[in-house]
Amino acid sequence: MLNIFEVSETNNMIDQEKLDVRTITMGISLLDCCDSDLKKLNEKIYEKITRLAKNLVSTGNDIEREYGVPVVNKRISVTPIALVGGAACKTPEDFVSIAETLDEAAKTVGVNFIGGYSALVNKGMTKADEMLIRSIPKALSKTERVCSSVNVGSTKTGMNMDAIRLMGEIILQTAEESKEQDSLGCAKLVVFCNAPDDNPFMAGAFHGVTEADAVINVGVSGPGVVKCALEQVRGKNFEVLCETIKKTAFKITRVGQLVAQEASRRLGVPFGIIDLSLAPTPAVGDSVGEILQEIGLECAGAPGTTAALALLNDQVKKGGIMASSYVGGLSGAFIPVSEDQAMIDAVAEGALTLEKLEAMTCVCSVGLDMIAIPGDTPATTISGIIADEAAIGMINQKTTAVRVIPVIGKGIGETVEFGGLLGYAPVMPVNTKSCEAFVTRGGRIPAPVHSFKN
Repeated sequence: MLNIFEVSETNNMIDQEKLDVRTITMGISLLDCCDSDLKKLNEKIYEKITRLAKNLVSTGNDIEREYGVPVVNKRISVTPIALVGGAACKTPEDFVSIAETLDEAAKTVGVNFIGGYSALVNKGMTKADEMLIRSIPKALSKTERVCSSVNVGSTKTGMNMDAIRLMGEIILQTAEESKEQDSLGCAKLVVFCNAPDDNPFMAGAFHGVTEADAVINVGVSGPGVVKCALEQVRGKNFEVLCETIKKTAFKITRVGQLVAQEASRRLGVPFGIIDLSLAPTPAVGDSVGEILQEIGLECAGAPGTTAALALLNDQVKKGGIMASSYVGGLSGAFIPVSEDQAMIDAVAEGALTLEKLEAMTCVCSVGLDMIAIPGDTPATTISGIIADEAAIGMINQKTTAVRVIPVIGKGIGETVEFGGLLGYAPVMPVNTKSCEAFVTRGGRIPAPVHSFKN
């Protein structure tokens, strides 16, 4: 039974500390839409999405109004399109038509993003996989709301270096296609290792093939709440610090659980998971970087940053799994540079480098996220960055990802404005030494020895 203190505490977290439900994401299986006729396939996709998600936005708005909990985004994820379009698509342009159908469906139901323009190529690429990947630059330039992801490795299968090499080229092509918007198309493209099937956050969301026909996944966020809680225990020892984070994460997750169950009931769609990631915004006070400062660092990037982030991630997960039986997705702390004011400031001061961010990805929720790099960065260098991140994920049995934005026409130190939740970012320097001979060897890097567990 809730008491008046708990009700007041939750209200304060919402009103003063920027607690919100970052997204309600409906996952929709499109496997039953498969057809060898491209026109029929597009018609089936549009019909199913608009039928199942027609009340998604209004339901989220109703819950927000009735419960007083901000529900910032309503989104859709679908089955990886490379699997759905394989029989019908004969060219990359055919896949682009599916992207346009997804975009039209998203506009019709009113969601801000639809994820799943994706391929899973961690062990090899089918013809359909390769066609979809090669279509990504054009697909993202022709659509507003479609998000794309490619999984290039896993702990079980190793790393597909052919796909990693190709993705370096695709990212640069995507940047070129959207250069008039500071290469914003790359903000809708993520390269994964160990991608989860139930992630509700964009741009990496897709609906895994082992999922039900439709599910509701909710992503909660509360870096401001955690920061305010830590202000109350400033100077205390690590045991008190960890307990405080854990208890706060529990409260945040309970709010998400309430919203998820209510959305599931009203939409008649099974509840999937709660993703309890701390997802920052550019707003002051809504920052993972500020949490790290409250833990005791002068700024993100200072010695001790990786340890502090590991502590934060672990305690968030411990508190969250006590609050919900179904925790999934990514769950932890995001460190997107452009979306976190304290991270932006640390980069601008020279305290936070790409290499330090890479070290932090060993213990954070995802990986190198929303990082602007010079537009003349070679494709092989981008592939090398992807390979490094994928290796971290493969060896450590965790999800890692790369969402870098080579900003065409801009160089180190210049600022890129993305707007909204995507924020802004200084263009960061990249190591200029070549890795071309490594990246272009071809083939696969084998899975690590600890992957053999059958």
